[in-house]
Amino acid sequence: MTANELLPLAVLASSLLPGFVIFALPESWITARTTLNLFGAITKLGLVFLLLAGVRGGEKYAVRYEVLPSLDLALKADALGLLFVTLSAILWLFTTLYAIGYLEKSPYRSRFFGFFSLCVTATMGIAMASNLFTFFIFYELLTLSTYPLVVHRGNDKAMRGGTIYLAYTLTGGTVLLSGIVWLHHLLGHTEFAHGGIAATLGAEYPLQLKIIFLLLIAGVGVKAALVPLHGWLPQAMVAPAPVSALLHAVAVVKAGAFGIVRIVYEVYGVEFAQSLNLLLPLAILASATIVWGSVRALFQDDLKKRLAYSTVSQVSYIALGVALFGPIGTIGGLVHLVPQGIMKITLFFCAGNYAETLGVHKVSEMDGAGRRMPLTTLAFSIGAFGMVGVPTLAGFISKWYLGLGALEAGMPWVLAVLAASSVLNAAYFLPVLYRAWFRPGPASWPEEHIAARGWRETSALLLLPPLATAMVVVLSGMFAASASSPLAWAHLITDREYLQWKP
Repeated sequence: MTANELLPLAVLASSLLPGFVIFALPESWITARTTLNLFGAITKLGLVFLLLAGVRGGEKYAVRYEVLPSLDLALKADALGLLFVTLSAILWLFTTLYAIGYLEKSPYRSRFFGFFSLCVTATMGIAMASNLFTFFIFYELLTLSTYPLVVHRGNDKAMRGGTIYLAYTLTGGTVLLSGIVWLHHLLGHTEFAHGGIAATLGAEYPLQLKIIFLLLIAGVGVKAALVPLHGWLPQAMVAPAPVSALLHAVAVVKAGAFGIVRIVYEVYGVEFAQSLNLLLPLAILASATIVWGSVRALFQDDLKKRLAYSTVSQVSYIALGVALFGPIGTIGGLVHLVPQGIMKITLFFCAGNYAETLGVHKVSEMDGAGRRMPLTTLAFSIGAFGMVGVPTLAGFISKWYLGLGALEAGMPWVLAVLAASSVLNAAYFLPVLYRAWFRPGPASWPEEHIAARGWRETSALLLLPPLATAMVVVLSGMFAASASSPLAWAHLITDREYLQWKP
């Protein structure tokens, strides 16, 4: 086996093997567990940087095992997959640090971090899958590995939220499998390919291909939280803050959105999907989800649920971008994979800090939080302004390209959707910031919620991750034109893989 075959497997193993070891560790072995967690996260990041350098230089990284005739378990590290892999690897390191601090006195930490590692392994497998069969295997592994994290607290509320999560995601997986089997029956394989594979069937099976597209998009649309398949996401907010951050920024919803990208561009091909009139309905569905999620967020007093409905809205920018028939819209959708993850993980880290340090769980309880926790609230403010799309922050870049892509595709109505979304984003974030910075807080915060560990606000492991990710939100917006930015990588993807059509 060559080095180019081993490297994708090593990326998976860097979280899978530590995860198996962590399961076996006694709860009292804190140092060993922490060392394994950080070793796995840092090793994975180093391997990913090797892949990035190689793919930029034109290297091919792929490995394949035949399971059955014409059915292979196959991985590849292409430019598109590495966009998702890199985001997940970086945010996994931040989330690991945060989770170590957050769960310091929690029971069942070995179980938590074991499944945490399996979750990241599944995410990497989804990103590097070379065909729909492999994608499905890791997609379902992601469901099974995140369920124990959602129900980690073990109370009735957590079990109910986990049951709803499992019902939605397993149903989505069944629908996805139906589409994969049907397509395999018609084609004899389900390999991802630039320009799509369904187009090879020509116009022979138009109705069947439309139904298969519906099944595939519905299957991944559950995890992508497309309306009306989004009901699990607010319910899953019973999970601890590191899990919420993982679901929204690193793993589950990103896996669904990434699946939409693969299906549109590498299963159907954008030209063939357009010829079957499949892109406009997807754009309309994504737009409806963007507006609906924002409206629902307005009426949530629970802070994490407000952020959850914000995710419902924001992730659909990715689906909207791929549904715009043109390279500029594609770039906007691909770029949004990165800033949405960074901004949302910042917001959930901060929400966890408010809950753990001050006992604040609701927007109505945020009065004066900015004075008590100024650094946490500064990070929250940066994440919120980025979500609104304030210029020079990361969120502005993707919205700008989506707007240009809408005009390029002859769909100016999308501009109204983007404008309405930004106004609604401001409407549900600015009241939170006003309460935190400008309204007086209680006469004294309950001392039992204040962690006095040398930092004025909270422990270093809870404070440093959101400060670091907030800094990335600022820098990735300010230096969007640099050669190493997500925008530059999105251009690389479209130049190499998707600029095969003429809008």
